[in-house]
Amino acid sequence: MSEPTQEEVISIVSSIFDVSTMDLTLDSLHFKIEDEQFKSKFVQLAQKLESLELVCRLEQIPDGLYVRVWKFPPKKKSWWKGSSWTPRILFLVVIGFVMIDGYFRTVDSNTVINIGDPLEMAGIYTLSLLGILGVHESGHLVAAKFHKLKTTWPYFIPGIPYFGIPTFGAFIQAKGLTINREILYDVAIAGPIAGLIITVIVSMYGAYTAPVIDSEIIEGLSENVRLIEWERGEPLLMTMTLLMFGKGGDGQEVLMTPLLFAAWLGFLITFLNLLPAWQLDGGHMARTLFGKKWHKYATYASMAILVLLGYWLMAMLILLLSSRSPGAQPLDDYSPLSKNRKLLYILVIVLAILCAPISPMGLF
Repeated sequence: MSEPTQEEVISIVSSIFDVSTMDLTLDSLHFKIEDEQFKSKFVQLAQKLESLELVCRLEQIPDGLYVRVWKFPPKKKSWWKGSSWTPRILFLVVIGFVMIDGYFRTVDSNTVINIGDPLEMAGIYTLSLLGILGVHESGHLVAAKFHKLKTTWPYFIPGIPYFGIPTFGAFIQAKGLTINREILYDVAIAGPIAGLIITVIVSMYGAYTAPVIDSEIIEGLSENVRLIEWERGEPLLMTMTLLMFGKGGDGQEVLMTPLLFAAWLGFLITFLNLLPAWQLDGGHMARTLFGKKWHKYATYASMAILVLLGYWLMAMLILLLSSRSPGAQPLDDYSPLSKNRKLLYILVIVLAILCAPISPMGLF
């Protein structure tokens, strides 16, 4: 495709906006616009220019609102991100790690109470955990496609099976430009909401099938038997699903089966993603709601919450990454969010609290 001329760019901008003045610099064109209803028009312009390898941004200058247009900056090539095989290989590695993790967690559970064949339970565990992560990322992909935002396929991050957690989640990256706050907000919120639905289903099934451990069995266990313990707190939503089946109350000890552990990880991942920090999903939502300055403060507050909950390593990681890349900035950073999206953020806060590992642990 041949590079568009200045005359063509001027014609495109003028066909969409009411342009009053225009300035030309060495590397960009500036158009002063007089349109009060500029949000939808800017989306149209940005998508049209992106197809021509051009970028536009709204800029507020004392004498008015301008649209700046310049050439798309050269993309940094990354050998591992550039290969279509990278996400596939990572996905296969994560499947293997989760299977291994589920197998040995089942073996450990069977030393207390037989819950099933280790290989079969590992398969159910893998389907559950990767289902949570996969639906989470699919939520982002569907929202991005709806807004015509190009993204990569999900990159699943391998973890440490058995001795830690088998996967550290997954992420996608935008290949196109985020045009305004509403697009950034919609893509961000779609993932956690979609993933949480599957997490609740897994938690309900896990709570239904999890055995209650008799106190005599607990007293007779050898100290060398590794129980499936997780001393990081129990999400309120997990507590609710256990109580639905009459488990976890009155001092009952419920075995932390692989399925319940998958649900616990799902709640934790949802909680972390809903924090208003850095470029997490919640961070993107906070950025669109509160702006750049308060998003920075919200990031520090999130790190403090993580430290209080004992996740200091995650807090340090956010601090390191946020110092290198503060957050996303939409091309149109002036159009406010709709009222419904602002109200929906109240639900986001409630869900973050319900998914937080804050209640005393009642599972072994």
